Amino acid sequence: MALVRDKDGRRLHVKSRLMGESLVSKEFIDNLDIAPQQRLYPDVAIVKIGGQSICDRGAQALPAILKEIVANRADHKMLITTGGGTRSRHIYTIGLEMGMPTGIIARFGSMISDQNALMIATLLSPWGGVKISHSDIVKLPTYFAERIIPVMHGMPPYDYFAIKPQVGRIPIHRTDVGLVILADLIGSQTVLFIKDEDGLYDEDPKKNPDATFIGEIGAAELLARDQDDLVIERPCLEIIQNSEVIDKVQVINGLVPGNITRALAGEHVGTIIYRQK
Repeated sequence: MALVRDKDGRRLHVKSRLMGESLVSKEFIDNLDIAPQQRLYPDVAIVKIGGQSICDRGAQALPAILKEIVANRADHKMLITTGGGTRSRHIYTIGLEMGMPTGIIARFGSMISDQNALMIATLLSPWGGVKISHSDIVKLPTYFAERIIPVMHGMPPYDYFAIKPQVGRIPIHRTDVGLVILADLIGSQTVLFIKDEDGLYDEDPKKNPDATFIGEIGAAELLARDQDDLVIERPCLEIIQNSEVIDKVQVINGLVPGNITRALAGEHVGTIIYRQK
């Protein structure tokens, strides 16, 4: 890029298309030519272990799921993230009762998710489980070279800067969103939500046993349906649809033995939500 000097000759600038432009101009952004986004770590599978659905079940669910993850370590590079679960809902309730702003409530959620990450990393430590921070993402190649299973909390790092939702003050960008943002960052081709349901339904199957199962659906179509309840956080759908590198995410029932293995191998298990072109 060339250097240009102010008319008064006092200051040099790097000449570029962004020079002097408004970054809030819709027309400018729409016509800005950019290189295709790089997939930093496409071969890394990102796996979220649900908080309320899995972690809160403790010994009834975690050992079997972690055993299956360890069994796949030789064939798959996996980055594990964690949800918050019931304890995060408890602290959200207290925070709301005390009039806490969204940013403080989001910080509460990060702390609970971090506790679950510590627990899972500890349980995985005999097989190389290590708790990492968000800033350690660039170290992933080194971790995998050392046969480490990295574990991090799933709450996106908005914390005090969490965006207030249209209604209420519960942060809408929680641990599901964190997983999808992470997938967009590293360009992962395998993005798994491990939950206690077979996937997406048109209604909450815990409340309506006659709910209809949805095996595959586009993110834009699912957004347009505007269902009352979803198996993943609603903002995930916009992130998937706007992503340049996320092709799909998969929601599976981790309580069914072998589901994780099959999903890591590319099989259609549970529900696939894909980016519509």
